[in-house]
Amino acid sequence: MLIKIIGAIILIWLAFLLFGWVFKALGTLIVIALIVTAGVAVFGAIKGKSGQRHIKP
Repeated sequence: MLIKIIGAIILIWLAFLLFGWVFKALGTLIVIALIVTAGVAVFGAIKGKSGQRHIKP
């Protein structure tokens, strides 16, 4: 009986460990995506001001 309880505690601990890794990775990816998106927006704004593009008929 004691071995089953210890096994259940270990399984629950491993599940929480796995969920923690997943959420940490997702948080890191979200931060990277925000930085890249902001960089692309700034680059587009700077590049757009330097050369005016017109639609040719």
